[in-house]
Amino acid sequence: MKDNKNLLLDVKQLKVHFSIASKSAWPWSKACQLKAVDGVNVRLYEGETLGVVGESGCGKSTFARAIIGLVEATDGEVVWLGNDLTKMHSVQRRETRKEIQMIFQDPLASLNPRMTVGDIIAEPLETFYPELGKQEVKQRVKEMMAKVGLLPNVINRYPHEFSGGQCQRIGIARALILRPKMIICDEPVSALDVSIQAQVVNLLKALQKELGLSLVFIAHDLSVVKHISDRVLVMYLGNAVELGEAEALFDEPKHPYTRALMSAVPIPDPHIERSKTIEMLEGDLPSPINPPSGCVFRTRCPLANETCAKEKPILTGDEVHSVSCLLA
Repeated sequence: MKDNKNLLLDVKQLKVHFSIASKSAWPWSKACQLKAVDGVNVRLYEGETLGVVGESGCGKSTFARAIIGLVEATDGEVVWLGNDLTKMHSVQRRETRKEIQMIFQDPLASLNPRMTVGDIIAEPLETFYPELGKQEVKQRVKEMMAKVGLLPNVINRYPHEFSGGQCQRIGIARALILRPKMIICDEPVSALDVSIQAQVVNLLKALQKELGLSLVFIAHDLSVVKHISDRVLVMYLGNAVELGEAEALFDEPKHPYTRALMSAVPIPDPHIERSKTIEMLEGDLPSPINPPSGCVFRTRCPLANETCAKEKPILTGDEVHSVSCLLA
């Protein structure tokens, strides 16, 4: 599928489990295990965008943070350019962080309110390249500000003086200043107005084309994911339930959960919107502390049978389209 592309990231059976103290009055009671991510496999190629979708609490953000190292992986491998990040020493991993950056969900909360825009964007340069002179750092900051659509004359202003969209542009500039190979976008447009969302997404696409970036794009809005992604990973309760090229996955979703997500996306044509069938999911998302046996989606699946309770499906198929379902 990607013969002409270099493999950047290869995530193998990634697990992130958290120990939750028991609420029992007995001190010898065992701690519970919250399975935020439970064995996810995915690859990311050079210049590619991987969209990650799913309900709140499905493990999207934890998955992304485990890749970059903000959350410690319980098991599995995160292979970056042939090296397993989970087994690296902290000094080695620090060097790798120049190549992997992150854009956060809340644009204003992710910026230090006591620092000027110039200082915020320059901070990664000062951390990783302390030998650079002040004038060179300032020049690089101004060049990056221009790339993301910020005027250089606002370099001495503070984050509270900007709108949400402008703050996200500052966050993008900070992530790009080191010229990374991959950026993890953790719901970067969910806190923005619809018109500003389009501007930020188009900016990311333009910068990706110009700089040759690879993106991991996490979002709830499937229309945004379809617009920006080359491939899409669908997660449910810490598990990968479907993975495939965006066009194949959106045109013919195979997993019942994916079909339910797709049916909820509004269509601009009123005639099609009124005539389409919405597949409603019954019940609530189960607790990751006590997930269902077998297939984790079976408690809400309209197709589930006795086999689904006994056997846990694995992601099968090819890189064009694969699904984790015994009945698909």
